Amino acid sequence: MELAEPGQRLLARIVDTLVVGLPVAMVVREAFPGQEADIVLPPAVAGVLFLYEWLQLALWGRTIGKRFAGIEVVRMDSGKPGVWRAFQRAVAYSGPIALRPVAILGVLAGLFWVANVAAMYEGGQRQALHDRLVGTLVVKRARNTRSGR
Repeated sequence: MELAEPGQRLLARIVDTLVVGLPVAMVVREAFPGQEADIVLPPAVAGVLFLYEWLQLALWGRTIGKRFAGIEVVRMDSGKPGVWRAFQRAVAYSGPIALRPVAILGVLAGLFWVANVAAMYEGGQRQALHDRLVGTLVVKRARNTRSGR
């Protein structure tokens, strides 16, 4: 298994954030005028992102963004993450987003994200904190090698 490059992971996150964040933001901004939207939006995005990540990782080991970037999430001992590990990983990733509107928790969530990214550069496995917590790796997806193509 070849580990995913940090740039591939970033590309996947950008795509997933656009796929989830834009529609949720449009609905929340329409439903909650003014400053209420600023309070409702982070937990709403976090909730939808949690479901989006959990279901796709449990079923296929990759999200739309990860498919686009050519990467997937696997257990450290190989194979798809499975339902429970995908659930834990999705909670660890999306949970801090929901905390953003609460003053001190928002600061702690921001610090978590800095540590999350920094963790990828410590050690040889390129594991972010949410990977380390649940025992997953992000790897380059093997190309289909059909005969004759």
